[in-house]
Amino acid sequence: MAIRDALLPEFDHEMGSTRRVIERVPAADLGWAPHEKSFNMGKLAWHVSNIPNWIHATLDASVFDLASMGDDVRTKEPASVDDVLKAFDESVKKAREKIAEQTDSALLSPWTLKKDGQEMFTMPKISVVRSFVMNHIIHHRGQLTVYLRLRNVPLPALYGPSADEG
Repeated sequence: MAIRDALLPEFDHEMGSTRRVIERVPAADLGWAPHEKSFNMGKLAWHVSNIPNWIHATLDASVFDLASMGDDVRTKEPASVDDVLKAFDESVKKAREKIAEQTDSALLSPWTLKKDGQEMFTMPKISVVRSFVMNHIIHHRGQLTVYLRLRNVPLPALYGPSADEG
């Protein structure tokens, strides 16, 4: 089995679960934050919706320097939950297509993250996709579920029943 064929079902599952969480974000709470150092709910949801775009930075190049990030990829204040969902759906569709194009040798080739020219880490692209992209989404999706719980929003079932859904 090709690596991409093993990865895509996991990607689909995690993106579907993530979409169900984003759908629960109350429009009235986009500006709410649990702490002054935390993203507000809208910015956190936007960040989650943008992470699948990192698949292209991972699979289209062998090095990425954080200093090269433009303002268009930075977290921003969304106008609505619909805007977040639209951005998420577009980024997931493009990311899935990019993963589906990959060969095993491409996914096993090295990728390096730098910050201002300083190497932070190098690992195989498949590891970057799973850790730096997918696990990153899962991490922030978890944060978003805590925000939702603090706002008394019922949580969707993700890896089995939630306290709100059987």
